[in-house]
Amino acid sequence: MAVIIATIAATVAWQLMTTSAISLGAVLDPRGSGSLSGTGEDDGAVPDRVTVFDELPAVANLDPDLLSAVRRAAADAEEDGIEFNVNSGWRSKAYQQGLLEDAISQYGSAEEAARWVATPDKSAHVSGDAIDIGPVGAAAWLSRHGARYGLCQIYRNEPWHYELRPKAVKRGCPAMYADPTEDPRITGRRDR
Repeated sequence: MAVIIATIAATVAWQLMTTSAISLGAVLDPRGSGSLSGTGEDDGAVPDRVTVFDELPAVANLDPDLLSAVRRAAADAEEDGIEFNVNSGWRSKAYQQGLLEDAISQYGSAEEAARWVATPDKSAHVSGDAIDIGPVGAAAWLSRHGARYGLCQIYRNEPWHYELRPKAVKRGCPAMYADPTEDPRITGRRDR
């Protein structure tokens, strides 16, 4: 029951966000306030309406295989009238740390913030292995079709967050974690 409630809450929160700002980075990044005041595009901050074909650091510094898969998916989605926007991609350690500090402030504890933001040493964004896609229609398209490109939603509470899982092309995407606190890459636990 708790998982269903969490999923509904995440979905409602996701739908309440603007169509171009559906990643946690976009929600937490007030463009010049808080812990993020010294970061910019060179750190991975993304202005509105950046596509997967742009060459900003947040896009250009993604893992080449991830970027190739996302670009193929975006080209196919465009045939369905869907445009992919990048709400977040690669991030510098400093930018990730700022997001984490802002999340701790917003959610009141490091434990609660960990449901949404990883530490710089564990973040798939810092390594270039994750991308946050918007608007809502693009994330929904990717949810339906992503496995054919090896692109999988990893966390149920982050419908915008995708990572490359090449085996998904043949086997489908693996089961999602409820949130990053269940991900053994982040926690170090091998529970599942």
